[in-house]
Amino acid sequence: MEVKYFDDSDTLFIQFNQKQISETRELNEITYVDFDHEGIVVSITVEHAMKSINLNDFSFRKITKLVS
Repeated sequence: MEVKYFDDSDTLFIQFNQKQISETRELNEITYVDFDHEGIVVSITVEHAMKSINLNDFSFRKITKLVS
């Protein structure tokens, strides 16, 4: 997973995988979700992110899959 914030356009981009995008759906005026050909979410884009999300509190933790 990769999270990018573009200051110049106030856009937050969250990419979950590298699959090819087959469809983009608009959830609302500022949020778009990209899907692959199987309907799996590839990425989410949030425009005007600072106005709609408190990015100062935005964080995540990477959890590595345990192999048994």
